[in-house]
Amino acid sequence: MAQIDDQTRTELEAAAFRTLIHHLMEKRTDVQNIDLMNLGGFCRNCLSRWYQEAANARGIEMGKDEAREIVYGMPYADWVAQNQTEASAQQKADFAMSFAQNVGTPKE
Repeated sequence: MAQIDDQTRTELEAAAFRTLIHHLMEKRTDVQNIDLMNLGGFCRNCLSRWYQEAANARGIEMGKDEAREIVYGMPYADWVAQNQTEASAQQKADFAMSFAQNVGTPKE
């Protein structure tokens, strides 16, 4: 395996992240967050939360809405209106389990 310095590794990771965001934002809007969470244990909201937490850890003030707009490429409410479909009862049941395993207790 090639030796990669820290700066190059960071740049490669950033490029991979941008490609993932673009893929979810432009090419696979049909993939629902609930399906991502149920199958992968994370979704677009998780990505935006991780982005926000990374910014905040570096002293950059960023709220949830700002972070979501970066990940969704538009305000979250607009993305939901354009792309989100109603989840089935099975998807919701699977989500409750996946959320608890991967994130914690869902907030009511």
